[in-house]
Amino acid sequence: MTIREFKMPDVGEGLTEAEILKWFVQPGDTVTDGQVVCEVETAKAAVELPIPFDGVVHALLFEEGTTVDVGQVIISVQTGPSGEAAAAEVPATVTATAPAPAPAQVEEPAVAARQPVLVGYGVSQASTKRRPRKAAGDVATQNGTAAPAVVPAQPVAAATQNGTAAPAAAGAARALAKPPVRKLAKDLGIDLATVVPTGDGGVVTREDVHAAAAAAIVPQVAAPVVAAPAPVQAPAEVPAQAAPAATGRETRIPVKGVRKVTAQAMVGSAFTAPHVTEFITFDVTRTMKLVQELKEDPDLAGLRINPLLLIAKAVLVAIRRNPDVNASWDEAAQEIVLKHYVNLGIAAATPRGLIVPNIKDAHAKTLRELSESLSGLVATARDGKTSPADMQNGTLTLTNVGVFGVDTGTPILNPGESAILAVGAIKLQPWVHKGKVKPRQVTTLALSFDHRLIDGELGSRFLADIAAVLEHPRRLVTWA
Repeated sequence: MTIREFKMPDVGEGLTEAEILKWFVQPGDTVTDGQVVCEVETAKAAVELPIPFDGVVHALLFEEGTTVDVGQVIISVQTGPSGEAAAAEVPATVTATAPAPAPAQVEEPAVAARQPVLVGYGVSQASTKRRPRKAAGDVATQNGTAAPAVVPAQPVAAATQNGTAAPAAAGAARALAKPPVRKLAKDLGIDLATVVPTGDGGVVTREDVHAAAAAAIVPQVAAPVVAAPAPVQAPAEVPAQAAPAATGRETRIPVKGVRKVTAQAMVGSAFTAPHVTEFITFDVTRTMKLVQELKEDPDLAGLRINPLLLIAKAVLVAIRRNPDVNASWDEAAQEIVLKHYVNLGIAAATPRGLIVPNIKDAHAKTLRELSESLSGLVATARDGKTSPADMQNGTLTLTNVGVFGVDTGTPILNPGESAILAVGAIKLQPWVHKGKVKPRQVTTLALSFDHRLIDGELGSRFLADIAAVLEHPRRLVTWA
């Protein structure tokens, strides 16, 4: 038979890892070229991965919730002529969801027949060498009743139950772990030789190290824990390990996925671009009246009309009056790059964290088109389906903190952009209007900008123009 491997691809963002969110196939299933086999999360986006060939699923090499490096094999497929034969030979030594025949029946043919499946990746020698070790570990921990002639089941089972590696297992070979995991273990004071590995091929993962650190906080109880614990995202499957962290004085949460990408981007932005933030508080009563009128306009029926839509339009008008704010800094060339298009970013809170997709060529859109783009962008983001392309090449961002009842803030620039505008809550407040104190709808805008690109005068004029449009929304027409 012929075993072909599908590796975690680089989906075009330059990242090095992705988390497997969900598998859509299982060992023994028939797959066809272009069929989606799994969903992964990378760079704040959930992406569906299609497989590039036909065959029968031979093995799933990683469980859901596992973070996998780009280029690692995540699924193998038998592409031989007989689908039935392929299904019959799926080994439990590679995945816990299939029966467990002896590993020797499939090891040698699988190794001999491996081929590159994605351009630029080549044949993975590392996974070829690790297959026997994974087979032994999986049979021992997943089934607990492996034949003694194939794998030393008892020492591994003992290690799983007591939380420490048995001497026979620890002395067999140096613990397998990637450099970041080794550094994490060193920082936490954990000996990798005492950690029970749950990763592919007997590799110690971050979750294993954190579990060992949590177990070290409180003395281990006599009750056995669940064998082969799942990653920390599923605490219900590992109650004995999760409990010490929850009942202690501290809880450690691994930073990965959206949180990790956001943290890295914000640190890079904060310590690269010199931020300046300016504020303006003003009366938006006329804009709020216009919003209500547009909602009742039959020509705009079916569209989502809200204050953010008119604020976005006001920003686009202000950019047209102050085009130099729409720029970026080229560090390598030491140049300011003026952009004659506006890709307007909208910060969106999603179940996976904060992301900033942008509306391409927002400057050329009508109010109807802008409303449709804004509604579609937010809906896609909340569903976790935003594509990486939707989050690239933004020029300026809006973030609406007012929906949380917050008056204002000092936002941090989205990396590579010139400015970000924070929109505060719109509240009824006492305000001097036509010489008298009256209740009026008032809000505060905060504009943070890169002082290398925008000096104080330009930033002030830009922010004042936005406020002027929203104070007197007829300027959406007269200044356009």
